[in-house]
Amino acid sequence: MPSVETKSSEETVELGARLGRLLEPGDFVALVGELGAGKTQFAKGVALGLEVDPETPVTSPTYTILNVYQGRIPLYHFDLYRLQGADEVADLGFEEYFSGDGACVVEWAERLEDEVPEELLTVELSHRGEGRCVSFHAEGARPNAVLEALFPS
Repeated sequence: MPSVETKSSEETVELGARLGRLLEPGDFVALVGELGAGKTQFAKGVALGLEVDPETPVTSPTYTILNVYQGRIPLYHFDLYRLQGADEVADLGFEEYFSGDGACVVEWAERLEDEVPEELLTVELSHRGEGRCVSFHAEGARPNAVLEALFPS
């Protein structure tokens, strides 16, 4: 599982942008980590990598749960912080986005429990001094290919 230390918000955004440049329709990125660990900064970077207009504010959709951004492909940015579990997600019908025409980035993805797609890239962010530790774990052929492109040997 590759890990990277970012020393600033800008570095976290840039790491997200590197990932965003590699994403294709149907890709699912699960962002996990404690409150304030940098999940939204990473998502901002993914949006930049997907060529979302840099003037578009990318914010945590905590109260709306889902923000959609148009770039070279749509970015479906979820924040499940306020949800209590997978049943609430199922009731909202978000699973149709999970393998659709865009890429999904889901903050607090652990709230999906067993409702996550079989193929996903999990990005775990944690505090490390003034910076962040960003760890990646891929499940499935496509996420593994993305991870290999992100961190070539």
